[in-house]
This record gives sequence, structure tokens and C-alpha cells, in this order.
Amino acid sequence: MGKLDHRIALISGAGRGIGRAIAEQFASEGATVLCVSKTPANCQQVAQDIINKGGKAEAFPMDVADKASIASVSGEILKKYTCVDILVNNAGITRDKLFVRMDDEDWEQVLMTNLFSAFYLCKQFVRPMTMKRWGRIINMASVSGIMGNAGQANYSAAKAGLIGFTKTLAKELACRSITVNAIAPGFIATNMTQALPENVVEQAKKIIPLKRFGEAEDVANVATFLASEASSYITGQVLKVDGGMVM
Repeated sequence: MGKLDHRIALISGAGRGIGRAIAEQFASEGATVLCVSKTPANCQQVAQDIINKGGKAEAFPMDVADKASIASVSGEILKKYTCVDILVNNAGITRDKLFVRMDDEDWEQVLMTNLFSAFYLCKQFVRPMTMKRWGRIINMASVSGIMGNAGQANYSAAKAGLIGFTKTLAKELACRSITVNAIAPGFIATNMTQALPENVVEQAKKIIPLKRFGEAEDVANVATFLASEASSYITGQVLKVDGGMVM
């Protein structure tokens, strides 16, 4: 028996990195995983890999920065599955620049993808959860949303907003046995951090007590716990996965 048997789980940004790791781990625990990504080839590949390993998955290409795309694809999903039990709002982008150089598009695209998408996806899938009186919503925040980070006014604002959204939604949905929590990763070895210059990586490791970057699986482990019955008395929390960087 898996921890997530008979559950339907949707993960946005499932095409790579943390999202892919969560999708694969959820599937290994028995969930039917709905892989959402802007790039069709990415989410289709993840879904196929899960199926090849004996899991249950389906790909749903969706642009989470486009409200119309969210509404259209969500409608398709609900026609087929009626209710999504676990929603992981993981999709995210960065457009790092110092504030004085940041243009409107840098700000708007990051806020839309990282914050607004969570609102619009929750609007689509929360009502069926309330009718079922069970649900798990997991929002992917960041330590940048807790402590701020130079060059990331847009990203930090979006992730801080996601934390506030998490705490408020947790209070509103608790009466329907729906838990809402956030995960705040620190430096995780993904495509996003692989683009960092070596000197930046070495400086970052100096401020991490564990002296290393985390792995996507470290975040997936926490997501699996939050999605399971084992976390039924935990809601409105922000769990940091950062090697001790933010105490």
C-alpha cells in the first residue's frame, strides 16, 4: 500500500526539476499524477516515464501564466477526474535583475507565473475538494520569500505573497478537512541553480550550515509527507528545506 493510493494529484511545473521529482515520488506512492507544464514535450515525457515504471500518470500541457489556458485545461481535467485530491502549485520562473533595472514585463511575468497561477488553479480545484471534504494544497514558496534576496524583488515578492496566500487559505478551508501548506526550498540542485556562476555557488555553500545544495528529492520527500494522511493535523505552515540556511 502506498501513502497516496487512490489519490489524484496535479503538479504544475512537472516537466523538470522539483516538479518532476514530486510527480515521480507521488506516483511511486500510488497516486494518479497529472503532469502540468507549459512545454508539452516535457510533461508528456515525465508522464510516460512514470507509466513505464508501472505508475499512473497523464500529461496536460498548460500555460499557468495565461488565465484562459488554466481555465480551459482545468475544465478538461475535471470532466475526466471530477476532483483533484492533491494540488501542488510548483510552477515558477525567475527574471533576476536589480530593482532599478527591472522592467514591467520582468515583474508581471514572475508574479503571474509564481503567484497568480496558484490563485487561478485553486479557484478551479478547491470547490470539488470542499464537496469531497478532503484535500491537500501544497504551494512552492522559497526562502527568498522569507528573507528577500538582492536582484529578486519580483521573485521574492511572489513567494512572500504565496506564503500569505497559504496561511489565509489554510484558515478558510480547514473546516472542510483541506490542509494548505507551503514548502520553502533554499538552494536546490536544479536547472535553475546550475546556471549560477561557480563563485556564487561557493559563496552560497558558505552560508548553508550543511555546506551543500539540496536535491530535488529532498523537496519531494516533504511534499509527499504533506500530501499524505500523516500530515492531517498540519496546516498553514511553511516548511523550509534549505540545509539550515534560514533559522
